[in-house]
Amino acid sequence: MNRLMLFVLFFVSSSVYAIVIRDDVDDSKYRVLGSEYPALADIPGEGHGILIAPQWVITAAHAVTWRPEQIILNGKPRNIERLIIHSGYKKPSQELLDHALATWEWTLFAVLLSSSDDIALLKLAQPITDVSPVAIYKGDNEFGQSIKIIGKGATGTGFTGYNFHDSHRTELRRAENKVTSAHGRWFCYVFDAPPEALPLEGGEGNGDSGGPIFIQTDDDWLLAGLTSWTAPQGAIRNPPGQYGQISCNVRLSHYKEWIGNVISAQSRADN
Repeated sequence: MNRLMLFVLFFVSSSVYAIVIRDDVDDSKYRVLGSEYPALADIPGEGHGILIAPQWVITAAHAVTWRPEQIILNGKPRNIERLIIHSGYKKPSQELLDHALATWEWTLFAVLLSSSDDIALLKLAQPITDVSPVAIYKGDNEFGQSIKIIGKGATGTGFTGYNFHDSHRTELRRAENKVTSAHGRWFCYVFDAPPEALPLEGGEGNGDSGGPIFIQTDDDWLLAGLTSWTAPQGAIRNPPGQYGQISCNVRLSHYKEWIGNVISAQSRADN
């Protein structure tokens, strides 16, 4: 990957900071076994996706623009036949990146990210038969709903944050939160500090890009979003992952038609 894409992966996935956990809750309470989420895909290096159909994995576009040839799903390598990145995805320019690095002023960078369609589909070479795909949430009333966040990215606590250079691959964790805004491409949430925080309050972190956000319904937890980016907090060089961070996630209800059209078009082309 080139320098720009490495930094975009760093900024976007680390700026949604976690699976960062509460500082007053033991890390063991956030840890989960991989067998609980067999449809979670690991993208080489860092990043995730999730199986939504026997031959299809969905992820964030910025996590796969370097065009990986394989993913790991349920502990096994799976070859990628085709990568479809949304035509509305916007890759930040080197000029914009240089400006942000020189000034540590990320507003224009964030404006670009917020106007981008950060979503991609991976068609696998062979249908998956040993894992059941997850169901996508079909509603559009995410606001105020409980969500569950999954990932193996960098970790730390909301009090201290974590180091920029910490590992982007750790143990699988899940955290909980509530949607504080939902409109168009995105739904967002805030990493609250105790005592307002939920029992397992947390958020995504460096290396969790493209990972699943599940929303609670009357019947089950359904896939509602994908980890994407975080709203900047001005020019202060705070460690990532501290309380108060606002994380924004790809809102799949906005992309239902696009997802269906891509999969249907590929099915027709194969027949």
